Amino acid sequence: MYIETETTPNPATLKFLPGRQVMASGTRDLASPEDAAASPLGEALFSLGDVTGVFYGQDFISVSAAPGTDWTQLKPQVVSILLDHFVSEAPLFAGGNAAGIAVPSDDGDLGDDPADAEVVAQIKDLIETRVRPAVAGDGGDIVYRGFREGVVYLSMQGACAGCPSSTATLKQGIEGLLKHYVPEVAEVRAA
Repeated sequence: MYIETETTPNPATLKFLPGRQVMASGTRDLASPEDAAASPLGEALFSLGDVTGVFYGQDFISVSAAPGTDWTQLKPQVVSILLDHFVSEAPLFAGGNAAGIAVPSDDGDLGDDPADAEVVAQIKDLIETRVRPAVAGDGGDIVYRGFREGVVYLSMQGACAGCPSSTATLKQGIEGLLKHYVPEVAEVRAA
C-alpha cells in the first residue's frame, strides 16, 4: 500500500491520501486528543505529541502539527501509523453508544429565520456544489453555521482551520461567489 502526501495552503498541515475511502459520508474534525477518543487512528496520531489536529475527509486525512514542528521527522511517523491502520483494516471509530454524539441542526448553529428559507437553500447549494469540493482539495472542509441579516456564518475545518489564507478564502473567494449568486448576501464571517 502506498500513501500519497500533499502539502496544503496551511504550512502546519499535510494531506495524506491512502488511495481508498476514509469516510463513507461526511467529515470528522478531531481538534484535540479528547475529540480523538472515539477514533483509535486519531488517538494514535495524537500520541505522536506534535499533532494538534486530525481531519477525516472522504478519501483523505489531514494532519496538523504544532508550530515549529519538523515535518521531515513527523511525516514518516504519521505515514507508518496510517499504513498500520489501513493494512489491518481496523475501524476508523471505536464501537460504543451514541450518548456523546451531537448531530448539528440542519438549520445551522444560529437557527435560521424561516422567512430566509429560499436564500438559505441557495447558499447551502452553492457551498455544497462549488465551495466544499475546492476546500476538500486543500485538505479541509467548510460548514454552514447560519444566515442572519445578510451575513453568512461559516466554519473552517481540517487544513483550513487556522490556515493563514483562510480569511482571504472566506472574504475574497467564498464571499464573492455567494454575493454574485445570492444578492441577499452582504458578508461572510467565520463562526
